[in-house]
Parts: sequence; C-alpha cells; structure tokens
Amino acid sequence: QTLEAYLARMHNLAGDRPLLMAEIGLDSRRNGVDMQARALDWQVRSTMAAGCAGAFVFAWTDEWHRGGDDIEDWDFGLTTRARQSKPALATVSAAFGEAPFPRTLNWPRVSVIVCTCNGSRTIRGTLTGLQELDYPNFETIVVNDGSTDSTPDIVREFPVRLITTENQGLSAARNTGWQAATGEIVVYIDDDAHPDPHWLMYLAAMFLKTDHVSLGGPNVAPPGDGDIAECVVNAPGGPVHVLLSDEIAEHIPGCNMAFRKSALEAIGGFDPNFRAAGDDVDVCWRLQQRGWTIGFSPAALVWHHRRNSVRAYWKQQQGYGKAEALLERKWPEKYNAIGHIKWSGQLYGRGLTRILGRVQRVYHGPWGSSPFQSLHETPPSLLSVLPTMPEWYLVILALGGLSGLAFLWPKLIWALPLFALAAGATLMQAMLSAADAVFSGGKRSWLSLLKLRALTALLHLLQPLARLYGRARHGLTALRVRGPRSLTLPFPRSSTIWSLKWRAPEKALEIISNSLRREGVALLIGGDYDRWELEARGGTLGAARLFMTVEEHGNGKQLFRFRRWPRFSTAGVVALGVFTCLSIGAALDQCWLAYDILALASLGFLARMLYESACAMTALQRALEHGFKDAP
Repeated sequence: QTLEAYLARMHNLAGDRPLLMAEIGLDSRRNGVDMQARALDWQVRSTMAAGCAGAFVFAWTDEWHRGGDDIEDWDFGLTTRARQSKPALATVSAAFGEAPFPRTLNWPRVSVIVCTCNGSRTIRGTLTGLQELDYPNFETIVVNDGSTDSTPDIVREFPVRLITTENQGLSAARNTGWQAATGEIVVYIDDDAHPDPHWLMYLAAMFLKTDHVSLGGPNVAPPGDGDIAECVVNAPGGPVHVLLSDEIAEHIPGCNMAFRKSALEAIGGFDPNFRAAGDDVDVCWRLQQRGWTIGFSPAALVWHHRRNSVRAYWKQQQGYGKAEALLERKWPEKYNAIGHIKWSGQLYGRGLTRILGRVQRVYHGPWGSSPFQSLHETPPSLLSVLPTMPEWYLVILALGGLSGLAFLWPKLIWALPLFALAAGATLMQAMLSAADAVFSGGKRSWLSLLKLRALTALLHLLQPLARLYGRARHGLTALRVRGPRSLTLPFPRSSTIWSLKWRAPEKALEIISNSLRREGVALLIGGDYDRWELEARGGTLGAARLFMTVEEHGNGKQLFRFRRWPRFSTAGVVALGVFTCLSIGAALDQCWLAYDILALASLGFLARMLYESACAMTALQRALEHGFKDAP
C-alpha cells in the first residue's frame, strides 16, 4: 500500500511525462532468497500495475564494488556471485512477462461509449484506437447525436454498435449509451480522443480492488496537431482533473471517465439540461452527494486533441462559460458570491495560470538532513488570485472609467496608475504563464518559440474574457439575484415557532436549508465557531444570516427562536465607501458632472446592496413560514 501511494504521488507530479521506477529490490542475505523473490514479485507487479513505463531491479548479481572494494555483506542480486540464478530471477521474469496485469484476472464486462455529433474529422482515430485495445471483454457503442456530416458512414467501417438519434445534446447521448450498454462498467471517451492500449485494464483493475463508483484518468494532447494546438495545450480552460488526494478525485473530465452502471442507474444518469459541457461536473457532484467516491488512475491514459484554431478555442471557452451558469443555477452552494466554483481539491494539468507572488521553497529538513528534498509552493493569497478571475476585467474597466473621468475632475488622475497596475498584473500573469509553457516537436528557433509564447500569452488573456461573455449571456453575472424577488425591509428581525413534534436542531436546519434550495437560493452553512447557522445570498453584494436556538418544553414540545439580519459584502461596502467619498470630493471641488456620475454610482451600489439583502430576508422568512412550519 505504501508503494502504491508513493507511485500515485509520483505520477501526479510527473504529469504527462512517463514515470520510470529507478530501483527496487531486497537483500537476500538478511531476508532469505525466498523472501527476496516474493518481495520482488509484488514490487514489480505493483510498479507495472501503477502504470510505470518500467523499473530497474537492483541488482543483476550479488557481486558489487564500492570505492574499489568488494561489498560482501549484502546480496541484492538476481544471481549469485558465481552467476547462478536465484529464485528471484524466475519471479522477476514472470512478473515482467505478465505486465501490466496477469491474464488470469476475471476481467469485468466493459461498455465503451463514444458520443458524437459531426465528429467526422477525428472519430476514425478514436475507433481505430479502440480496436487496438488490449482487453478481453468489452464492446464499443457509438451514439450518433444527429450528425449531418459523414460520421455515420465512418462508424459503419468498424465492428461497433451504432445508435443514431435526433440531436438532443451530449447528456442525452450519454444516457442513450449507458442504457444500451451490456457491461457492468460504462466508460466514456470523446470522439476527438484515442486511448492507450492498456486503458481499460488500468480502469477495470482499479474497479476490482476498490469501492469507487467512478474512475477517471489523465488526458494528454498528442504531438503533431500543429502550433496553435500546442499553444492551446498551454492555455487555461482545458479538461483538467481535480484531486482530493493522489487517488481520490473531486472531478474527472468527460473525455476519460468510467462508472459502475448501477451507480448511473441510481442517480438517473446525466442531466439533459447540459447539452455541450458541464455534465461531467454535475454527475461527479451527484455521486459524491450520495457519499460515494470517485477514484483516479494516473495510468488510464487517453490522448485528447485540443482545439487547433483561436476561433475554436474562443467558442469552446464561451460554451464552458454557459455550462458554469447552468451549474451555478443547479448547485448554488458550490459557488462563491461572485460565481466561482469552490473546489476542495487541487487542479492538475497543463495550462494553469501562473499565480503572481506564488513562492516555491525547497524542503531541506533540519540541518539539511532530508534525503529527498522536495519542492513546495506556498498557498496563494486572495489578492494574487483576483487577476485570474474573469470579473477582474470588470475591475480594469471600472478603473479605466475612473481614469477617463479625470477630464472632468483632474484629481481622479490617481486612478490611472491603479488602472495600469490592474491591467499590468493580468498581462504579467499571461506572460509568466507563457514563459512556463513547454512545447513538443523538438528543438525550435528562438523566433519560433517567441511566436508560440506570444500566442500562448494571448490565449491566457482571451480565456477569461470568453468565459465572462459566456457566463453573462446565460445569467451568471454580478447582477444576478437568487431566490424570490419580493422584498422584506432589511432590518434585523426575530420570530418564534412552536413545534409539537420533536426535531433535532440539525434536522430543523436541514428542513430550512432544503426549503431555501428549492427557491434557488445560494447557501452558506455556518462553521463550528460562527455565531450564525445559515447565510442566504441574495446576490453578489447582499445576503441575510439566520441564528437559531431551541427551548425544550417536554413531551416533544419545542419552541424554536430565530433571529435573522441583513449582511452586506465587504466588496460592496468598500465600493460604496469609495464612490461616496469621491462624489463628496467632486462636490467640494464643484465638478458637478463628475459629482453626478459618481453619486449615481454610489446610489447604485447602495440600492443594489439593499435590494439583494431584502430578497435574502424574504427567502429566510418564507423558509421559516412555509418550509419549516409546514414540514411534516
């Protein structure tokens, strides 16, 4: 178990590079030749089953020298000093010969599903790769989701099941696939990807030895797709996996994901509202909501083509922005106040934006005693993460607007350096991220590398804009309001509710929370040290909090006391204060046009904060009066 955990860590650190185990073995002088053979057997098999490219066994012979002297007090060899074979030689030969897995395993039936819509450009490579899989018991199902090109004709060239439907979107196609599957394991691969020959073996082997209901693996861009695709590989917004540990995932991309069919049946499959993207995130969250786990096999590799034009990349990122809006509507508690996913795990993959101010440190150990000195990164601060968010462009726009008002009120010229600093931070991040990019294809001239890095930097600048545009088009904006639009004056309020049926406090809060979620309200649950139980968000700038206490009156009777009060976001209060002070300054200088503009902005922030908090107060009131009071 220790070796397998170590290898999983090494795989995740290696990323898309092959991993070679440098040295395994055991001293037969102290442990015996039979113990040496048994240890090498599981060491070799574990190393190969983990997906390593290979391993060095230490050593071929017991004869060993160091510093010109014979080493005679250890015997690590597969042969003796006289070159006579030890039991470990046959064991190692058999283990390498059966790599990565013994053929005698009882492999489960697997259904590989390819969902496609007008995928004629790449699906031939996908199906060719599936024909070359080294797995004894699988079927391939292609779901043609209303293609209008030559996709069906290409699919008929291969011995696969073809199911043609009207165009209903990706999730509906995925549902059609698993419902037609005959395997107990359902595996999905995109029509622009092709698998490693042992892909199914690694997935099935992990299903056999774990209780995970779902598994994923890495997706790596194949070489030879062109320079633009190389830049897209190094740009943000790609299909990356999110890991809670080296072997437990929070999210796996849809281009390489596998499920126990029974788990998909239990949750009702994929949500058809996600027609192009976001379905993989949604299904992962729904599985985890049931208390199930998602595993990650770093050896279950697929090669996944990236977009090979800037226009295609822009369109893809817009689609992801739409998916974020749909996800936030369904899972508001998974998002923060400004609409960003709150991942619990670590993102892995290429193209991640370089965080400004992120410091790397080498762990040396006390007095430099650590034998393997690893590299650690300090966690990023909130200020350093802000320029990575799409909404940062709105901050740049606001500072640019203030700088423009300097023509009306010269004292606002101080906003110009802030505008330059905000825009410069984004530009610097893009340039540093591009400088870290790694391009395949051998040695390149400095001019070629400069062009590639310039395009990569441009993609780092375009990606947040595309996401912001896609999100805004589908309702995920800073001005969105969650829950009821009716208003309750945002003042602190108290109320009591008698209950003739005893409820645990946790159950009471669960009833209130479920009622708020049905209203579409985004929720925060108070922690162990918070003086509140729930926070209902009316929007980005305003919310309301609820505090509850219970009086026990015997015979199952309870008196629930509630207190709720409005809360304004720190960002909203700061913005309100800044614009109020600026408007006062403009009035004192008698710059009335600038005053009018700044005062309107200040009043706009105040009105919005009051409106959002009033909506949140209404949501809490309804949850208490109808959700909790009327609960059975």
